Amino acid sequence: MAFIPVNEPLLTGNEKSYLIECIETGWISSEGPFVRRLEIDLAARVGRQYGIAVSNGSAALEVAVAALGIGPGDEIILPTFTIISCAAAIIRAGATPVVVDADPYTWNMAVDSVEAKITPRTRAIMVVHTYGLPVEMDKIQAIADRHSIAIIEDAAEMHGQNYRGKPCGSFGIISTLSFYANKHITTGEGGMILTDDPSLAERCRLLRNLCFQPERRFIHEELGWNFRMSNLQAAVGVAQLEQLDDFVRRKRRMGQRYTEGFSSLVDVQLPVAYTDYAENIYWVYGLVLGDRYTFDAQVAMQKLREKGIGTRPFFWCLHEQPVMHKLGLLTDVSCPVAERLARRGFYLPSGLGLTESAIDQVITAVCEVLS
Repeated sequence: MAFIPVNEPLLTGNEKSYLIECIETGWISSEGPFVRRLEIDLAARVGRQYGIAVSNGSAALEVAVAALGIGPGDEIILPTFTIISCAAAIIRAGATPVVVDADPYTWNMAVDSVEAKITPRTRAIMVVHTYGLPVEMDKIQAIADRHSIAIIEDAAEMHGQNYRGKPCGSFGIISTLSFYANKHITTGEGGMILTDDPSLAERCRLLRNLCFQPERRFIHEELGWNFRMSNLQAAVGVAQLEQLDDFVRRKRRMGQRYTEGFSSLVDVQLPVAYTDYAENIYWVYGLVLGDRYTFDAQVAMQKLREKGIGTRPFFWCLHEQPVMHKLGLLTDVSCPVAERLARRGFYLPSGLGLTESAIDQVITAVCEVLS
């Protein structure tokens, strides 16, 4: 029986024809028309005024933090249960990450813990929507408004998701997306910055393009990055965006099929299907082992691999990352919910290319391992 990978993208739309167009016209660099088309179409999709395409989601975060003028002496609050890119962008700007624990049900940041972390040095809250459900943005917005601090929204995993009917990617002063191969919209590698502020958008464009000056291109007043997206990448992204509604429906069907298949499992936490503000989009389908299991996620993943099933561990907490301690950051921090998720959680094959028969094969294997 063939091995089922944790992700397989779906490239059955106009991806090939748009790539051929790039080759035939010679527009393969970041100057090509598909880049601007993706920026305009994506911004319109989420209700933003401006989109700035970049080379990946991590680059989007770095540019967003830098564009806001955040630097030494500043603090940004973020979840500890997230990818290291979020903290890296803060640290590279010279600022300090301040983490909060996870919510045990949604796996997002524990919103009720945020306000206690605010100090006079707090410049922003970095909201990271995790795995399938958005953060409670009404509460975050109220906190940010009370303290006059910015919201940076990392919506990398939320393509096509809404919070109370408003698209993810439209919250806060600036938002970021990732188009990595496992995202609902992929360009292989790639990312996007979204904002409604024209001066902030222009600042992001400058920073992603080595801070070239319009009138004197090779005279630099400051340092930026070469974080440009190629026209080839953007062509794939445009084709993917055209299919986003279908992709969302497909993901939700996959999530429902998994949930039904795991109905007999005991002491295994499944993703929350609905909250009062959103329906799960199932970017990935995660499981968290209960206390009855004497083994942790790593053992379960190995057992599944032996059955031909690819898996991926949950995020490891930022405050437990060795690199943070080497930098003297996030020491003496305790976030028990996130620590448990990191050790007991993993996710199953969740790519858009996953077939129903493959889902059934995964269900069978998981039930055998966890019976």
